[in-house]
Amino acid sequence: MTERKIFSVSAEIAGRTLTLEAGRFAEQADGAVTVRYGDTMLLATVVGAKEPREGVDFFPLTVDYEEKMYAAGKIPGNFFKRESRPTTTAILTARLTDRPLRPLFPKGYQNEVQVIVTTFSIDMVNDPSPLAIIGASAALAISDIPFAGPVGGVQMGYIDGKLVANPPMADMERSALDLVVAGTKDAVLMVEAGADELSEEEMLRAVMEGHAVCRQLCELQEELVRLCGKPKREFVPPPSDTSLEETVSAWMGRRLREAVRSPIKQERDERTAALKAEVIAHFSADEPEEELPARVKELSKVFEKLLKAEVRDAILDEGIRVDGRAPDEIRPISVEVGIIPRVHGSGLFTRGQTQVLTITTLGSPGDEQRLDDLGIETTKRYIHHYNFPPFSTGEAKRLGAPRRRDIGHGALAERSLYAVLPPQSEFPYTLRLVSEVLSSNGSSSMASVCGSSLSLMDAGVPIKAHVAGVAMGLITGPDGRWKVLTDIQGLEDALGDMDFKVAGTAEGVTGLQMDIKTTGISYEIMRQAFEQARQGRLFILEKMNAVISRPREDLAPSAPRILTLQIPVEKIGALIGPGGKNIRGIVETTGAQVDVEDDGRVFVTTADGEAAKQAVAMIEGLTREAKVGDIFLGKVVSIKPFGAFVNILPGKDGMVHVSELAETRVENVEDVVQLGDEINVMVIGVDSASGKISLSRRAVLTGESPEERRAAGGAPRGGGSGDRGGFRGDRSGDRGRSGPPRDGGDRPRPRRREDDRG
Repeated sequence: MTERKIFSVSAEIAGRTLTLEAGRFAEQADGAVTVRYGDTMLLATVVGAKEPREGVDFFPLTVDYEEKMYAAGKIPGNFFKRESRPTTTAILTARLTDRPLRPLFPKGYQNEVQVIVTTFSIDMVNDPSPLAIIGASAALAISDIPFAGPVGGVQMGYIDGKLVANPPMADMERSALDLVVAGTKDAVLMVEAGADELSEEEMLRAVMEGHAVCRQLCELQEELVRLCGKPKREFVPPPSDTSLEETVSAWMGRRLREAVRSPIKQERDERTAALKAEVIAHFSADEPEEELPARVKELSKVFEKLLKAEVRDAILDEGIRVDGRAPDEIRPISVEVGIIPRVHGSGLFTRGQTQVLTITTLGSPGDEQRLDDLGIETTKRYIHHYNFPPFSTGEAKRLGAPRRRDIGHGALAERSLYAVLPPQSEFPYTLRLVSEVLSSNGSSSMASVCGSSLSLMDAGVPIKAHVAGVAMGLITGPDGRWKVLTDIQGLEDALGDMDFKVAGTAEGVTGLQMDIKTTGISYEIMRQAFEQARQGRLFILEKMNAVISRPREDLAPSAPRILTLQIPVEKIGALIGPGGKNIRGIVETTGAQVDVEDDGRVFVTTADGEAAKQAVAMIEGLTREAKVGDIFLGKVVSIKPFGAFVNILPGKDGMVHVSELAETRVENVEDVVQLGDEINVMVIGVDSASGKISLSRRAVLTGESPEERRAAGGAPRGGGSGDRGGFRGDRSGDRGRSGPPRDGGDRPRPRRREDDRG
């Protein structure tokens, strides 16, 4: 057996060493590279089929990100105690890795390629997401699979007014920016960001600084390729039959232009589909039956290519889009709120033929989502879900689990609104937003941002400003011409070169996502896209503010109310009780939901005001500390010759000395109170050492406060500053007696105090 040869390259990135290594693992993969940054370590493998997959006319690239709980020293929390379906974090990381790689495979390449990134170790300092891009790119670069990489990936933060590359994960909690940039040495390929209302110039500067780090990472990968890279497989794109295109184009004449130029998507689809059917019927009429399927497929490709050219040429040559809009024009907008009964908040946003309804649901802190992934956060109080049913595009398809696209769009909207949400300390609710796409003709993710902002304000959530989103497109020509399009529709997204989504308030950007289908775009194009997006966003915000400009003053009647209490941390155990007995009893008795935080905050959630009051009273009863001057309605639980013991709080009794039972002299305790009686008593002393409590019924009857009694020369009995011996004071009912007390116990005879003499 030959000795395994290991190749390794390293570079200092943001003050830490990043190492790429090949040759140690997965020798049967076409390419396998480990990425180590600090103690975060990933394995990226790639395998490519030698022949195209039969029956496909697209590039079958699959990218999977496998989170292994052992990487963070965790055991999966599910029943089977093993990893199962990918988490949301894993899906988003896989999408983040896929997007900058896909444009770099040669056009026409249809061999299946599978990239798998596996987490080996996570140190909770270095975020694995950008490392997945680097590892996947390096594995492709050293393999024999055709790939025009390498690609670098970096996370940019904005901390204390400075841009920081790959900041530690804990520092990202105070960062005003969470940006991932991916690109080759020459151009940016992908951008994904959430921001705290940063300006367009600040965002562009962050992209540019991130791209500079990407160049360094590309150079590191090129060094690894020189050490162990394989020669690339030969791939020759299939020749295109331009003569057939010219023939079909001449036969259609201006009919394709007339068919494609319609503001109504359904009408445009019907007219182009009918023209396509004519083309296929005309040019395959004399085709032998056995060759007919291949001919139909060929004609379909020719028609789609001519359709794409028609749309793109019209924009570049005439500045005219298929629906007649100018490049920077936004489709008609309609805004409505509060249209769904019973829900806590609703917003309907319609832009052209794209319509999204977002529903807001408010829950208790206990409704937070518990995360079982490799991140620092273990819970999540703000959740956004995006649903894209088939009827939204006029199709009949099987409903299934959310696709990666749906999860990605939901995460983008969630990220875009995060900057305007109130902190949990001011608004302790858990927030779940669901965006239902009811009609889609492009930019449904940005419509869900607008719908969500409207829904939050309708629900009375105190967000600080509206957030709107708009998608920008790009058309480029072979002669270097380009045109940025505002508010792209579905056809422009499918046939264009860029999808540049920008969300934000009137003050700045809160969310950003850019994907391109070319090998990169210039900063000039990005600057133009940012400016058109800003103008478009302000236009949309004006429409939204005209309907609702600030959150409603009160929550919906159907929304739960949360009361917040603060209890001493040492009382948390008393509130919860053994095995959760006490808190469970409160929930079962009142129907309210009770959540307890480690810092002593207690949240009572219910839509029933009386239930809330009852729950609060029960909580206070379990956790309240008796203080001098407090008045309680207590129950007599024990009678002694020297006084009565009264239960004033759960598990907490105090003693009323016989001299404190009434305004007049009492010879016998039972002349005034009986076992089980409920009486009003005032706390007149608390022994800080023993916790014993002295009570007075007389103080309640006379209305005399402990301070007034002290001023009059009659210090209150029991604990506190005036106490002389706690419960050892004279028991008036025992005067003149000797021997054991009347209850038959072995209590010694109490001493007489001077202030008790008749």
